[in-house]
Amino acid sequence: GLRLTEGRPRLIAAAVGALAMALALSAVLRRGPLRAAARTSGTWTCWLVGYALLGDGLLHTALTGGPDALPDGTAGGPWPVAAAPVLALALSCVPAAVGAHLFTTRARRRLTSSRGLADFSASVRPLLLGVFALYTGALAALLALTGAVLGEPAAYPQALTLGALLLLARLLTVHGHAHAATLVLTAAAAAEATALATVFAGRLPGCGFLAAPVEALVAVCGPAGVPAAACGVGALALLAHATRRLTRASAHAHAHGQARVTASRPR
Repeated sequence: GLRLTEGRPRLIAAAVGALAMALALSAVLRRGPLRAAARTSGTWTCWLVGYALLGDGLLHTALTGGPDALPDGTAGGPWPVAAAPVLALALSCVPAAVGAHLFTTRARRRLTSSRGLADFSASVRPLLLGVFALYTGALAALLALTGAVLGEPAAYPQALTLGALLLLARLLTVHGHAHAATLVLTAAAAAEATALATVFAGRLPGCGFLAAPVEALVAVCGPAGVPAAACGVGALALLAHATRRLTRASAHAHAHGQARVTASRPR
């Protein structure tokens, strides 16, 4: 819609598209295998997705003295917009839901068939890593597809790390470990916001040193280095946490109990 419209119709297309995506994602997260009883802060998730859409373009233009205009919805404008990774992340909710369903159902089966807690943990850990690998592979394919269709770079580093971070955060939340997920999402969003803030603060007289770390990172890795580093470190932390927490029998007994309580509530 952004590519095929101009002026007010472009604003309407952007608003309708954002609303439709928000409603669809809300439905996915409230029903099905990705639903969670615990409430989580969606503010930082929205920031991370918003940065995937606008952040790299803003960082690039800020380092070159801009931005001189608002984003126009294109990848070649004065403030470039990266629609391909955001579209791929939205479509990746399908493999995420499939993976979450497989992980939950198979872990519950092994909960009843395992001979002990150690046996259960040993059997569930490869299942968790397999679901994680399945999702990242599906997201990589979606990034290639959306990049080709929209004529944009696929943005593999920043989108894959962000997708991995969001998937692990949701799995932990579904199984009763929302605190760690929220903490890491907050830290990743804060890192991205700090990177942008230091670049603009570095324009003040005598404050150029503030932007030096971000400038050095961008010189080596490009603008994608900031979200890839922030989300990548967060995803690794959550992966290590998930391999300890989600391979315990208590995590799946908790999730099973929450599902039974939800199903028994009157409508």
